[in-house]
Amino acid sequence: MMQMQQGKPALTRRQLGMSSLLLLLPAWVQARSSPSSPGADSTAVQRDSALLMGTRVDIIAVHADPAQRESALTAAWDEMLRLSEMMSRYRSASQISLLAQAAGAAALPVAPELMQMLQQAARLHRLSEGRFDISVGAYSDWHFEAGHRPSLPDAATLRRQRGLVDASQIELDAAHGTARLARAGMKLDLGGIAKLPILEAGLRQLQAHGIANALINGGGDVLCSGTLLGQPWRIGLRDPRAPQRLLGVLPLRGGVVAASGDYERGFDLRGRRYHHILDPRRGQPSQGLHGLALVADDVTAVNGWGAAMMVAGPQLARQWAAALPGVEAMLADKEQVWLSSGLRQRLGPNIIDP
Repeated sequence: MMQMQQGKPALTRRQLGMSSLLLLLPAWVQARSSPSSPGADSTAVQRDSALLMGTRVDIIAVHADPAQRESALTAAWDEMLRLSEMMSRYRSASQISLLAQAAGAAALPVAPELMQMLQQAARLHRLSEGRFDISVGAYSDWHFEAGHRPSLPDAATLRRQRGLVDASQIELDAAHGTARLARAGMKLDLGGIAKLPILEAGLRQLQAHGIANALINGGGDVLCSGTLLGQPWRIGLRDPRAPQRLLGVLPLRGGVVAASGDYERGFDLRGRRYHHILDPRRGQPSQGLHGLALVADDVTAVNGWGAAMMVAGPQLARQWAAALPGVEAMLADKEQVWLSSGLRQRLGPNIIDP
């Protein structure tokens, strides 16, 4: 269980994969030096980091009162930790783990936050025609966490586990607040749909405690509100094929940028890249797209679609992206980087043509 220190998770230092997103702070904010614009006070900017949900989460809070910032940060960390422990498949006492333990037996009560998440997952499973499926947790022989020796699951084991992957077998009773996994051996993995709402809950806590201008970056997913000392937040989009390459800089005054890719969690073995986004139909890492980024005003518009698009591949992912209202997209496969027209315009003169 994650240790707590003054209301936030303890930060474990480790080497992090290159995200497709990069927060670009002005140098005078990074160095806490004298402001470069009238009325801007870099001492009002506080940055805090912790390890949460298996990745590094950074919060930037802007407020003149240090005590208020600290109180808001504590509330944000507490709420995100509460939700992540509820939905973690790695904690034996989490609600997700308890559902797996009771699979094939009785329904169990679940928290309203989890019920909402499961309903969203069921809807996305239908819309993606099974390409998004939280029952991929049954493929439990894959290990992409740091410290595990790279190895491939046995093919016969994957075939057996494939029979347990079917989100239509997740029974939800919203009226009574219960959920049930219909078949013994079923397991859930909310990695593709839980992180954004958890980060959003943290941002709401900051706002509820008077922090109108803030940003949270969790392993390539960025949510922000307001501005950075009167200027838009600046989010750099990397090329997933070459993370050291910057495609452009996206100015935001609130909204969400959700990223998925094969570069974050995975390993290379025998000349091939194996990563954590599994195709539920095969039990193998998705192929076709190296990474993507989805930009929208709110989390609901993009949540879960990143994993679904990685599994679907470039052509179908582009069709879905074009059909999602209010969503702009960057999709990168082996051959090219595709940018929706709206995103290309928003990146403006900073864009580097692929």
